[in-house]
Amino acid sequence: MASQQPPPMSQPGLQQPASIQQQQQQQQQLSQQQDFDPVHRFKMLIPQLKESLQNLMKIASLNLAHNTAIDNGIKSSDTTVQRFDKSLEEFYALCDQLELCLRLAYECLSQSIDSAKHSPNLVPTATKPDTVQTESMSYAQYLGMIKSQISCAKDIHNALLECSKKIAGKVQPQGLM
Repeated sequence: MASQQPPPMSQPGLQQPASIQQQQQQQQQLSQQQDFDPVHRFKMLIPQLKESLQNLMKIASLNLAHNTAIDNGIKSSDTTVQRFDKSLEEFYALCDQLELCLRLAYECLSQSIDSAKHSPNLVPTATKPDTVQTESMSYAQYLGMIKSQISCAKDIHNALLECSKKIAGKVQPQGLM
């Protein structure tokens, strides 16, 4: 038993950089996914909004105190104070970004709901016939659903074409007078 030697240290050392690389790649992919996630972006902007609001209130307070001192004749207007409009603009910019995040999240949610509504069940794949899902639809049902979606898209297309022809018919060319 004394003849057993510990495994060489060079092999784990070679594997660690590869695992570290994989972790870094996973973190990069996660951060890229989170950049596109409006809810995550919203959560990241909230602390910035709080800080911007605190800064805005502090500058407003300082400007109010400064203007009060000038009105009472205690100070002259030569001293510079931070600009309220710049901090207010920063606060509004953050509010606009938050609003866009919320709108995008709402659109994603409504698309997800519509997707679930119009295609609620999965079609079983041929690669895994053993795992038939109880909520899946048959291929014939799937084809029927697709045909109805195509029919609906054609109806919408025809209605838009008809509407555009009506609009084009009402607009008269200006060169024919």
